[in-house]
Amino acid sequence: MLHNVCSTTERVVRVIVGLALLSLLVLLEGTARYWGLLGLIPIATAIFRYCPISHLLNIDTCKIRHA
Repeated sequence: MLHNVCSTTERVVRVIVGLALLSLLVLLEGTARYWGLLGLIPIATAIFRYCPISHLLNIDTCKIRHA
């Protein structure tokens, strides 16, 4: 699998955004709290270094060329 999320800064921002969204599970009440589960998406893209949306839009933040 090709990596398209290589920048450390971008990965850290994705984790922070993901954790902020996950905090909605605690902060909100009722069924609205489950919107916080969307925080798993940016965390997963940071861990696996692959973002399907960036792939579809042909955005590659890696400075290294893929062989």
